[in-house]
Amino acid sequence: MKLLTDITSIDRTQWKTLADQSPVATIFQTPEMYDFHTKLHLNEVLVYAIEENGVLKGVIVCLIQAEKGIKKHFTSRAIINGGPLLADDISDKALTHLLKEVSESLRRRCIYIETRNLNDYSRWRSTFENCGFHYVPHYNFHIDTTDSELVDKRMDKSRRRRIRRAAEHGVNISSDTTHLSEFYDILSNLYHNKIHKPLPPYAMFEQLTKEPFANYFFVQNEQNVTIGGQLILILDHRVAYAWYCCGLDKQYHDLYPSIMANYAAIRHAADNGFVRYDMMGGGSPGEDYGVRDFKAQFGGTLVEHGRFLYVCRPIIYKLGKAVINLISK
Repeated sequence: MKLLTDITSIDRTQWKTLADQSPVATIFQTPEMYDFHTKLHLNEVLVYAIEENGVLKGVIVCLIQAEKGIKKHFTSRAIINGGPLLADDISDKALTHLLKEVSESLRRRCIYIETRNLNDYSRWRSTFENCGFHYVPHYNFHIDTTDSELVDKRMDKSRRRRIRRAAEHGVNISSDTTHLSEFYDILSNLYHNKIHKPLPPYAMFEQLTKEPFANYFFVQNEQNVTIGGQLILILDHRVAYAWYCCGLDKQYHDLYPSIMANYAAIRHAADNGFVRYDMMGGGSPGEDYGVRDFKAQFGGTLVEHGRFLYVCRPIIYKLGKAVINLISK
């Protein structure tokens, strides 16, 4: 067994093979996504890996994040997007060794570590918990896109009706990235006025126009004005991930730009032989969440793969949650 914490010591060919074969692979834990983050220099990116008998069995890519201003002192965190990349046959001993290395190396640098699972990690849950990672329930929607003809039929009737109505009113979809700045303006207003969370800078979205694993779908009206859009990330033409979406739904209520943005991306996945469209989150059980209701009408399956949370500094973590809620209000 060998632990690897230096990117130069990780065999990239084996890393790519692991991403191709792992039952819990996502785009977020691939070498391509690691390279993307290092190009941007927006967040510190750390990588941990474990080998057994010379074969790579697990990789964890962490983004070290913190908000600006006073929030910085309460929001320092390590995010493992998508969840760790694990081989189907990784041993409990190897996974334990990997998780303990991550928690030990980060516990003085971060308030908490969080894995945002997009696949089923239930077989490894006890190992995570034995290493101090607490399981937190969290919903998501997976849309089966293996049968292109069934995708529309599974949608809510009212959703299909609105899609038809928007098409009748001249809505069209463009992937021409010259419309990126219009899309970003809409997205910025959404995050500032409604979501109240930090949005990555324009440079990140611009860089994604050069990456083969990213696609944009811009919703336009008859005058070719951009009124919404969807950004997806792609794992080897197997899974599409709905990363950022927006729409001027109040201004163009009869054109349903947010619905059309999602639909365009879902159709792309279905028409190009993808296995699944991942809607990237449906909120926490027991909490009212309008976005969950919106996503449910696209005909996906509600899944609960949760998150694993390791709290490095319990007192600051509890205080930080209270402070952030107060500042947000």
